[in-house]
Amino acid sequence: MFDFLVPIIVAIAALIVLIFALGGIVIISERQVGIVIKRWSSKSLPSGRLIALNGEAGYQADTLAPGVHFFYWPWFYAVRKVPMTVVQPGEIALVVASDGAPIPPERILGKTVDSDNFQNARKFLTNGGEKGRQLGILTAGAHRINTALFTIITRQNAQQHDMNPDDLLVYSVESDMVGIITTLDGAPIDEGEIAGLYIPGHDNFQNAQAFLAAGGRRGLQEQVLLSGSWNLNPWLVQVEQVPMTAIPIGYVGVVISFVGKAHIDVSGTEFKHGDLVNQGHKGVWVTPLYPGKHPINTRVMKVELVPTTNIVLNWSMRTETHQYDSTLSSITVNSKDGFTFDLEVSQIIHVGALEAPKVISRIGSVQNMVDHVLQPIVSNYFRNAAQNYTVLDFLNARSDRQKEANVHVGEAIRAYDVEAIDTLIGKITPPVTLMQTLTDRKIAEEQNKTYQVQQEAQAQRQQLVRATALADIQQEMVQSEQGVNIAELQARAAIKQAEGEAEAIRLTAQGEAEAIRAKGEAQASAYQAGAEAMGEQGFTAVQLMQIVGERNVRIIPEIAVNGGGAGGQGSLIEALLGMMLRQEIAKASANVPDPVKTNGSGA
Repeated sequence: MFDFLVPIIVAIAALIVLIFALGGIVIISERQVGIVIKRWSSKSLPSGRLIALNGEAGYQADTLAPGVHFFYWPWFYAVRKVPMTVVQPGEIALVVASDGAPIPPERILGKTVDSDNFQNARKFLTNGGEKGRQLGILTAGAHRINTALFTIITRQNAQQHDMNPDDLLVYSVESDMVGIITTLDGAPIDEGEIAGLYIPGHDNFQNAQAFLAAGGRRGLQEQVLLSGSWNLNPWLVQVEQVPMTAIPIGYVGVVISFVGKAHIDVSGTEFKHGDLVNQGHKGVWVTPLYPGKHPINTRVMKVELVPTTNIVLNWSMRTETHQYDSTLSSITVNSKDGFTFDLEVSQIIHVGALEAPKVISRIGSVQNMVDHVLQPIVSNYFRNAAQNYTVLDFLNARSDRQKEANVHVGEAIRAYDVEAIDTLIGKITPPVTLMQTLTDRKIAEEQNKTYQVQQEAQAQRQQLVRATALADIQQEMVQSEQGVNIAELQARAAIKQAEGEAEAIRLTAQGEAEAIRAKGEAQASAYQAGAEAMGEQGFTAVQLMQIVGERNVRIIPEIAVNGGGAGGQGSLIEALLGMMLRQEIAKASANVPDPVKTNGSGA
């Protein structure tokens, strides 16, 4: 029922086409770029040119932006609509120009000119843009590119252009790594140099034109890339990642730079065996690298590790973990007494952090210092010194030999800015025959000492036996001594007692004598008084009769009475008196002590 509408629709469409054709109307959407091709013109393109700048027939430099454009009659113009060029985040795009000035023979990439990131072909051509691969790149985003002039290589079409898609990723330098740069364009490196010198102002090779304009050289570069992401043109820059230079604790790193500014020695006039330069200059840097990680370009610089702790070197079969003494062996010497023997020696040295650059400048490396300085100094010293001593001097006076060696070696290596801490003599291996002789002698000496010890032991044993015997009789000796003491005390007591008794007897005798004397004197006085009263004979007779009566003295028949005297009276009295006198004398003689015995003397 709508068949009658079909002709109407066709007629309307034809009319619209006719209107657009007659009016040359072209509509470009917002995601498109209109590439204009002029079908004919009275002007022709210059020889070698592809893009028209002045209305010549062919591809036009100017493109159509999104929108409606008039007067592009199809019989006069052809408009090719192409999508915008999109570069994904994290990627870059390379550019190849099909028109422009020729690239100078000393370069391989077209210079970067003001062209609104290749979106203005007219600017590119009028500002001297060069034909071929470009230094400039496109970064992430959407770009309105005249594809008639520029071929854009993205990660999506990289293989069509014989490229690795990964080369079109934003380049990333990993943590703790260093990117060593090699550039593929620029002037040749100066003669005598191995790398291009550091050039500032090109934003780490991301601004390729600034790098070349500042005199950037083709080849290995002194500058390195640090950790991060970089928009690098792989046609210009190649990157090799290497670990950062790590300086361990206990070491310093002496930098030997093969590139840099002009060599200017800063070591001073006193240092005459090498030279030192400031950082950034060619030569041995005067300031060492301290423990840590450093972004060193190991292709143009060398870092010599120098231990700042004590280094032990062994002239023996033993090797330290640092391996500096791996080629050293025991020293064979000749003694004064004609023997050949081996010495094991250990040398302890120290290199200060600030002295390390001097050591490297003079010798080149720590290994060279060991092989070409310490080895001959120590070995030759002991070979020379051994000729002044016997083997026994080394065996018996090791400490003296060590002190002498330490003084000599210390003075010798101080000239190389190395400090000698100590020189130690280790194992001494004398000849077997001499050792056998010394062994026999030592055994004899030890046997002699053994005999002396045994003799001393026997003497001590004898003393022990004597002491034991003395200890056994000690009790008896003590008892005897006590007995003697007691006897002496008893004797003294007896003497004292005897003396006391004698004194008592003497005093008794003296008292009795005094009593007898007093009694006699009293009796004599009484007798004298009686004699005076009664007459001497009468009183005497009375006394005799009293005595006879008191003592019951018998007077008959013991007394012979004679008739002598006057009337016989005298004879009887005399007889009685004589008998009484004899009895008293006898009694007195018995009671009176002997003066000799009493006084202890004959006086």
